[in-house]
Amino acid sequence: MQSNALSIARPNAAQRFAAAAVLGLALAVTPAIEAAALGAPDTFADLATQISPAVVNITTSSVVSASVEDGPMVPPGSPFEEFFRDFQNRNGQGDNGQPRRSEALGSGFVISEDGYIVTNNHVIEGADEIKVEFYSGETLDAKLVGTDPKTDIALLKVESDEPLPFVQFGDSDLMRVGDWVMAMGNPLGQGFSVSAGIVSARNRALSGSYDDFIQTDAAINRGNSGGPLFNLDGQVIGVNTAILSPNGGSIGIGFSMASNVVSKVTDQLREFGETRRGWLGVRIQDVTPDVAEAMGLADAKGALVTDVPEGPAKDAGMQAGDVITTFDGVDVADTRELVRKVADTDIGKATQVVVLRDGKTETLTITLGRREDAEAEAQPAAATPPEEPEVQDLLGLTIAALTPDAAEKMGLPSGSEGLVVMAVDAASEAYAKGLREGDLITEAGQRKVETVGDLESRITEAREAGRKSLLLLVRRDGDPRFVALSVEK
Repeated sequence: MQSNALSIARPNAAQRFAAAAVLGLALAVTPAIEAAALGAPDTFADLATQISPAVVNITTSSVVSASVEDGPMVPPGSPFEEFFRDFQNRNGQGDNGQPRRSEALGSGFVISEDGYIVTNNHVIEGADEIKVEFYSGETLDAKLVGTDPKTDIALLKVESDEPLPFVQFGDSDLMRVGDWVMAMGNPLGQGFSVSAGIVSARNRALSGSYDDFIQTDAAINRGNSGGPLFNLDGQVIGVNTAILSPNGGSIGIGFSMASNVVSKVTDQLREFGETRRGWLGVRIQDVTPDVAEAMGLADAKGALVTDVPEGPAKDAGMQAGDVITTFDGVDVADTRELVRKVADTDIGKATQVVVLRDGKTETLTITLGRREDAEAEAQPAAATPPEEPEVQDLLGLTIAALTPDAAEKMGLPSGSEGLVVMAVDAASEAYAKGLREGDLITEAGQRKVETVGDLESRITEAREAGRKSLLLLVRRDGDPRFVALSVEK
């Protein structure tokens, strides 16, 4: 039985040729309507006529190099052997792995009369030639202005003697589950095509830090990537990006990046040719109910700070173990919300951040840096810890104090302290919550631990205080996170 797969892809010439046999992986969502929408429209024809001139087909060309061994494994003599050999040759493979030129298709839409066009980054990634075909049949060469892989958005520019028809972004926050939407694009290379459906869900997260997807049941297939999702007012409220499918074909679960994310990205790409996101300088995780209980918090909300490296937050006095409850005057529900708020805040802005520390609130003033300037930070290399003679079993973990020799072999900085996890009981809560051999426990109960005795004392203190769990700060390859483990007997 096949498992569902989240797919993003572009159809090439071979896939269009074999579309009846090989369905393309879809990337798009249906358009969504605004909050004040009425009942089901009698027809989508007027809307389609209105927005079609601003929707484009995108064809990219690039040189690919792939070995025939990279294709499907087909037994010699199989009736499919000739089919897949032909498929590989059309896709730029074959000929003993010699490079060949390959084409791929996607969709996009014009956002200004002077020729700026939005599409997905994966539609144009690696292309050395980009052509844009308009609904009128006119074709223009496009140049790449900038890309943002984190949101899978790219901005193109074409030159035209005449002002181009364009569409505007709408407010994706106004979309409601159940609103009508319409998608337009170039599915499977068949040319301009319209599909309609409803908003199935909102605020979906797939794999990125800045994800804010609208889910739709509109029919989307390979080639719709980068195309617009419209509300019934003809405004773009999403960019079709991905589908969930067990076979690559549309099953009515599509995802469109919300316009309120896309519009900010395109504004920056248009002005700077790159993104410029705010940077707080902390590592964070969600406050789960067990973490909240271990910390004595009334509610499981906010963003728990796991580490404060050199940066704006450290300069302002933020500490690991702080819970960020308010950022720039807005309550913080979880880490995803905080990441997006910080990213949307101007670089260099002095921002008020409220944290909960030791049961009290503190207000810090943090001047935000730029994330893109801070993302090349090196991480310590992973290593298997050496054997330690003095070990003890606690909370489903076999642990030992960190020695200088172990720290060196684990790639940790000189002077590192804590408890090394030598083994984890596979049937324990610790294993279920992700602890593994080689992890380093540096805090328990929000206090440092250097010896096994320290951890034993924290466990006893938690039990005597009536706590059900103990909060551990665990580091792996330089990446810290808090884990709450039960201390109940």
